[in-house]
Amino acid sequence: MAVETLRRALLLQALPKLTPGQLGQLLGHYGGIDALWQSDPGGWPALRRAAPGLADAFGRLRDRGRSPDPRIDVDWQLEAALSCEARLLCLADADYPSQLKAIYDPPPLLYYRGDASLLQRPQLAIVGARRASGDALRAAGEFAAELARAGLVVTSGLALGVDGAAHRGALDAGGASVAVMATGIEQIYPRRHRPLGAELAARGCLVTEFASGSQPLPEHFPRRNRIVSGLALGVLVVEAALPSGSLITAGTALEQGREVFALPWSAYHSGGAGCLRLLRDGAGLVQSPDDLLAELALLPGSGQEPRAAAPPQAGPATDAPQQTPAEDDPLLQLIGDGRATADELVLHSGLPLAQVLARLAALELAGRVRRHSGAYSRA
Repeated sequence: MAVETLRRALLLQALPKLTPGQLGQLLGHYGGIDALWQSDPGGWPALRRAAPGLADAFGRLRDRGRSPDPRIDVDWQLEAALSCEARLLCLADADYPSQLKAIYDPPPLLYYRGDASLLQRPQLAIVGARRASGDALRAAGEFAAELARAGLVVTSGLALGVDGAAHRGALDAGGASVAVMATGIEQIYPRRHRPLGAELAARGCLVTEFASGSQPLPEHFPRRNRIVSGLALGVLVVEAALPSGSLITAGTALEQGREVFALPWSAYHSGGAGCLRLLRDGAGLVQSPDDLLAELALLPGSGQEPRAAAPPQAGPATDAPQQTPAEDDPLLQLIGDGRATADELVLHSGLPLAQVLARLAALELAGRVRRHSGAYSRA
């Protein structure tokens, strides 16, 4: 990533007349930050009529090379991002996470620290109360650890309580975790999680749509939550009161077509009332990590270890070799002898993206496919 590209992204984000949706539309049309920056705003598709004055404002921004808002120092933002080795993904990039791109309002820009390839891997979001009970903290850590051992990336929002326990559980199990932030990429919020944030940057991935210098404003958290659910195959709500931010995340997940799961709590446990409400409304009830893995098609059969192949079924003797479900998977035929992305497999198989990603994860765990920066080949 060129430093000038990052600076241009920050300048575009500082343009008050340009909404995130419009920026995403322009990035999709021109194919990237630099091509957009060099384009003729007079020819911007549909936006000239929809956003009067935007083209002129962009022209002034490009000529002056600084934000029209004196409160925004783009040079400081750039230095802050570079100082923590942040990088940038834009909506038009091939490495932009395909799960997130499929939601209604994907963020046009993602700033990240760490391993961006994790954003393309199958993820399960774990969310819950900040003031979590001891049982909830233990459950979050244990679920995260088992899911990580099974090959899933554990995604959460870096908050105190359940979020932090989920990140820690995945990392301690030797797995991977993604933290979605409600601030600029250079600062860890809450401060108590600075050591955890540093570890996530080194062994996982920190990601945010907010420019450097952005503070943890209340309106940032719902936007963060849609990314948490948008990156994931599903969302597990460990513990949630009524009302709570975790229920907002669950609602966003349902709007995005994601699966929602919840732990069952006693009716006398006030901190679990939100989970009971979700279960009443149709969320999947889970009592163990295997429940989740089975729902996501990561287990070949109930009661099996996450990494174990299903045993052959008893039947008449035959000279034909026994095949596991992974070997029979039609996705292998679609991949053929070349490489295919998840989006291409969705197009040619007719399966939903969540199911394709889950089956690719099962094939990878079975040693049948290899992943190459968002594409897959037969092993």
